[in-house]
Amino acid sequence: MSLDLPLTESRTDHPAVDQIRQRLEHARTTRVAQLKALDDTGQSPDDHLLANQRDSIKRVLTEIEEAFARVEDGTYGTCMGCAKPVPAERLEILPHTRYCVSCQSRAA
Repeated sequence: MSLDLPLTESRTDHPAVDQIRQRLEHARTTRVAQLKALDDTGQSPDDHLLANQRDSIKRVLTEIEEAFARVEDGTYGTCMGCAKPVPAERLEILPHTRYCVSCQSRAA
């Protein structure tokens, strides 16, 4: 969801920003719960599968925090690869995404 607003209107006061923050908060809460569940398994921290899962969740948590920062600075919803708006459907599925589908596939 691109925040295409007039320059005179504060992006952080736009009604859509509350929805974006809620999606990001939900994503963060979910990942924190997943991390806690992994820690509660009682398995060895040396287990490579669990270590990879933890690392992946921590990376997503970092991406979520970065998305919160993009909301605050007004760049949320703009692809960091091509500077075009990221489709709203993609942001609903991956609210922390930094790229449109085309740029994401090139980055991978």
